Amino acid sequence: MSGVRTDGAAAAAAAATPTGSAITPLGLGFDPADAGFIADPYPAYRRLRDEHPVLWNPATGQWLISRHADIDRLLRDRRLGRTYLHQATHAEFGRAEPPRWHTPFRELNDAGMLDREPPDHTRLRRLVLHAFTPPTVDAMRPRIQGIVNALIDGFAGAGEVDLIADFAEPLPVMVIAELLGIPDADRHLLRPWSGDICLMYELNPPEASARRAVKASLEFSAYLRDLLRQRRARPGDDLISALAAVVDEGDTLTEAELIGTCVLLLNAGHEASVNGAGNGWWTLLRNPAELARLRGEPGLFPTGIVELLRFDTPLPLFERWVLDPIEVGGVAIPRGAEVALLFGSANRDPAAFERADVLDLARDPNRSLSFGAGIHYCLGAPLARLELEIAFETLLRRVPRLEPIETPRWKPTFVLRGLEALRVRV
Repeated sequence: MSGVRTDGAAAAAAAATPTGSAITPLGLGFDPADAGFIADPYPAYRRLRDEHPVLWNPATGQWLISRHADIDRLLRDRRLGRTYLHQATHAEFGRAEPPRWHTPFRELNDAGMLDREPPDHTRLRRLVLHAFTPPTVDAMRPRIQGIVNALIDGFAGAGEVDLIADFAEPLPVMVIAELLGIPDADRHLLRPWSGDICLMYELNPPEASARRAVKASLEFSAYLRDLLRQRRARPGDDLISALAAVVDEGDTLTEAELIGTCVLLLNAGHEASVNGAGNGWWTLLRNPAELARLRGEPGLFPTGIVELLRFDTPLPLFERWVLDPIEVGGVAIPRGAEVALLFGSANRDPAAFERADVLDLARDPNRSLSFGAGIHYCLGAPLARLELEIAFETLLRRVPRLEPIETPRWKPTFVLRGLEALRVRV
C-alpha cells in the first residue's frame, strides 16, 4: 500500500537498480510533488510509455510500470500482492518496522480486505459479498436519486456553485452513510475522518499527515465499535447489521475485520467518488461537444461514466509487492521490490485505446483499469457507477446551463488526485 516509507524501504530492490544510468522518472517529467505535473501528468506518462515503460524511481524506491498490457497482466499475477506479511516479516523482506505510533492506522488498514491476500482476502471478500450484493446496490437507486435531487434543490437558481463542495463531496458521504446506517447526527464526522486517513496513502506523506491519519483511525474505530455494539443489540436494515450477521461455512467477520471493512467502503467509495466526479465534470466542461452529446443522448451515461473515469483517472497509481521474481519488458525485478502501477498512464495507452487522448463517451469496449483487475477488482464499482450515472444525468437534465467560472486548482496529492474546487454558473 502507499504510505510512509522507512529507511530500509528500497533495500530489497537495490540489487536490481540500474547503475551508472542518468535516466530517472524526474528527468522525464514524472514529479508527483510538482503542481504542474499533478495538473497534467499525461506528457510524462507518454514519455515513460514510449521510452522507459519499466523504470526505477529512486525517489520512492519503486519500479514504475506505465504500459496498459503490463499493468493489466500484473494485476492478475499472483506473484505480486498488496502485502507481503502473509509470507514474510518486514526484516525478511528487507524493510524496517513501521514506527510504533503508526499502529492504530496499521491495525485498521490491515483488518480490511484491500491489503490482504489469499486465503484471508478470499474469505473476507466472500463474507462481505453476502451482504453487499447487486440487489443491495440496486435498492439504493431511489435513495441516491432523492439525495441528488435534494442537493441540486439546494443550489438551483443560485447563479454560481462549487460542484465539489456543494455536490460531489456530500453525495458519496450521504450514500455510504445511508448504506452503512450511520445516524444523521453523526454523518458530519465521516468526511474529515476519511480525508485524514487517506493522507497516509500518498507517496512519502509527511509526519504531520501521518499523525492526522493515526488520530482519525483511533476516533473512527472507536465510533464504529460503539455503533456495532448497538446494532448487534438492535439490528437494523443497514450494511453494518447485515455484515455483523453474516455466517458462511462457519466463518464470520471479526469485530476488527468488520470495522476495517466499513472504513474501507467509506474511504474507497468516498475519496475515489469525489475525485472521479470532479475530474469528470471538469473533463466535460473542457469538451463541450461531448457535453452536448451527453445531454442529447441519455443512453450514453453507462459508457460515458466509464470513459470519464478512464480519461482523467482519480486513482492514478496503485502499488504491489513482488512476492516472487518477475520480468517486465525485459527487466528483471526481484522478490522484495515494490512496483507502482500507473493506472493513469495505462488508461491513455494508445496500444489499448484507439485515439487514447480523445474523450469518446460512446467508447465500447473500454479496457479502462480505473477499478483495477484481478482478485482486488473494486468491490464497490457497481455502486460507484450507479451513483455517478444518477448524479451526472440528473444535473445535466435539471441545469440547462453549466459553464466554468475559472480554471480550477488541483489538490497537492497524486495517489488520490482531484480538484480543490470547481466553480460553475448554473
